[in-house]
Amino acid sequence: MSRVANNPVIIPEKVDVTLSATEISVKGPLGVLSQKLSSEVQISRVENRLEFKMSESSGRANAMSGTFRALVSNMVTGVSKGFEKKLALVGVGYRAQAQGDKLNLTLGFSHPVVHQLPSGVKAETPTQTEIIIKGADRQQVGQVAADIRAYRSPEPYKGKGVRYVGEQIVLKETKKK
Repeated sequence: MSRVANNPVIIPEKVDVTLSATEISVKGPLGVLSQKLSSEVQISRVENRLEFKMSESSGRANAMSGTFRALVSNMVTGVSKGFEKKLALVGVGYRAQAQGDKLNLTLGFSHPVVHQLPSGVKAETPTQTEIIIKGADRQQVGQVAADIRAYRSPEPYKGKGVRYVGEQIVLKETKKK
């Protein structure tokens, strides 16, 4: 059996988990998340933890049991603590400003870029060159951060662009005469 699936998911006090035949729903202070279940994985609730087992003995069922354990663990963490990604804007005149569910970006184009945030995701701009994206769904937070980064990804000569905080950009050497 998958080593990941061997570890149970501990359910915090303020989180409510609902299991049905085809879906698992996790409700907490930061929202509600749900996931469709696979017939290859059996989820059982024992006191304040969830245990995952394969319903059949196959390589796919083994992989799916670990995958579902990781997905449910991320759902529990998301509705209790939440997830966040930090982006940094590097470049002269690059600015960001959060206004409600929109993020206004000035990235050196002839026009400003307005990014519409999906429901469940919030953006904060503590300074003009920092963006913090927060939400309960880990996949959605990461996708929004990747979409914003894709507007102007860091270029290899000067390193200008939108990058994740802590991301290392390998700069190329310019051509010598």
